[in-house]
Amino acid sequence: MSKKLTDAQIAAQAKALGIETACLRAVIEVECKGSGFNADETPVILFERHVMRQRLITHDKSKICDDMMIQRPDLCSKSTGAYGLYSAQHGRLNAAAQYHRDSALESASWGIGQVMGYHWKALGYPSLQVFINAMYKDEAAQLDAMCRYIKVNNLVNALKNKDWKAFARGYNGQSYAKNSYDIKLANAYKKWSQ
Repeated sequence: MSKKLTDAQIAAQAKALGIETACLRAVIEVECKGSGFNADETPVILFERHVMRQRLITHDKSKICDDMMIQRPDLCSKSTGAYGLYSAQHGRLNAAAQYHRDSALESASWGIGQVMGYHWKALGYPSLQVFINAMYKDEAAQLDAMCRYIKVNNLVNALKNKDWKAFARGYNGQSYAKNSYDIKLANAYKKWSQ
C-alpha cells in the first residue's frame, strides 16, 4: 500500500477547510519539500534541541534536563539550530528518547506539515502515541495533522484570503521572514493555481 498523498486526499482536505486546493498544495510544498517519508519509510522529522529542554521542564524532568545539557548539548540546549543532516534526525531522536521518550517525541516536527509533537493534545489526538502512529501511517494522516493545526490556530481565513504573511506568522512563528516563508508560499500558490 502506498503511503503517498493523492490528489483526491488533498482536494478533500482543502474542501473540508473551505479553501482552494492550490492554497493547501502551496503549504504542503513549502513545508515538506517533496515527501513526508524518508527512503527507509520513516517519517521526515526535524529534532529541535531547544524544544527538548522545554519539554523536559514541562514534564518535571529538570534533573534529566540538567544532565542532558552537560552530556548532550547537541540534543538539549537553550539554543536553536545545530540540526545536522536530515538523515541523522531519527538517530538524534532515538538518542534523546533514551533520556525521556515522551519529551523526545514531542520535540520533533513530523511529516509533510512538520507539526511539532507537543501539539498532539491540542490537535485532538487521545495520546502522544496515537499521534506518532498517525505520522508513521501515511501522508494522508500527516496531512490530517497539518489541517488540524491550521484549524486549531485559526489560520483558515489567512489561507482563504491568501494572506501569506499572516499564515506564515501563525504557522511558523515570528521569525518566518528570515526564511522568506511568506514569499515561498505566494510563489507556490501561483504555480498551483495556474
